[in-house]
Amino acid sequence: MEKITAEIVKKLYLPPKNSHKGQNGKLTIIGGSKLFHGASLWALKIASRIVDMVFYTSTIENVALTQDFNKKLYDFISVSMEEALNYIEESDAVLIGPGMARAAGDLSKCEYIMKDIKEIKDIENEGILTYHLTKYLFKKYPQKKWIIDAGALQMMDSEWLKPLKQVVITPHLKEFINLFNIAGNTCRSEHKRRTSAVIDPSPAERDQDDEKRCSLVSQKAKEYNCVIVLKGPTDIVCSPTNCLINKTGNEGMTKGGTGDVLAGLIAGLACKNDLFLAACAGVYINGLAGDELYKTVGPYFNASDLCDQIPKTMWKLIQLLSS
Repeated sequence: MEKITAEIVKKLYLPPKNSHKGQNGKLTIIGGSKLFHGASLWALKIASRIVDMVFYTSTIENVALTQDFNKKLYDFISVSMEEALNYIEESDAVLIGPGMARAAGDLSKCEYIMKDIKEIKDIENEGILTYHLTKYLFKKYPQKKWIIDAGALQMMDSEWLKPLKQVVITPHLKEFINLFNIAGNTCRSEHKRRTSAVIDPSPAERDQDDEKRCSLVSQKAKEYNCVIVLKGPTDIVCSPTNCLINKTGNEGMTKGGTGDVLAGLIAGLACKNDLFLAACAGVYINGLAGDELYKTVGPYFNASDLCDQIPKTMWKLIQLLSS
């Protein structure tokens, strides 16, 4: 298994010295909910440092909160869900899912089909809104660069991936298992073993587990023609033609919100880079920033700390590689 190295950063797009506003990326973020209003703001916070413009939309309740937040930061443009279509069209990429609500049960047999974005006002349950909005947008914009995370990932059907032309999904192990309906395989048994904390696998066992997961993730990336970022102690990033692993990061990154930071970072990079490159560079930089924080505070940092550290780590690495 080949590891992602610092050299990956040399391949990333760098804003030209004479560039103008809008030339270095435009991103739309669709996320948040009444319960998880902070999650998508971490994605927004890091993405606004990567690209020139970030357009943000959420549920009615969450937009009200973020508009107040926007008055203090001025780093993004908050728009209504109905207005979002115009911004999606002009964006280089779209991130959907951080902080979006979930709903229990099988919605695939739901008779209701959303045909117009205005119909969202008729959907009171936020989890059901996630399901229908995600399905509607994928169908309307199959050519867009999509980065799919968290709530959208948990509510969608894997078959929705196939018509999309450019897509990255960022599941953790449980989300990967559920999305692809994987039962009784090594991933599921590994998930049970880790969450039960009964066994602490040896380095050799971890390597063997990583190889099994790499094989399965690679298979799904080919089958669904997408880039998959399987998050974990070892991140696995596979496209239909390539598969790499990432070893940066530490136990401090188990904090809530660090996955949202990663999604925002990958989405920001995806605006001006190939999706596989954006995903590989994203996991490497995200983990490396966590390792930089670890040197000073150990595992005692949070998602906001990570957002603040990433630009420093990224620029330090770019300068080092350029020297």
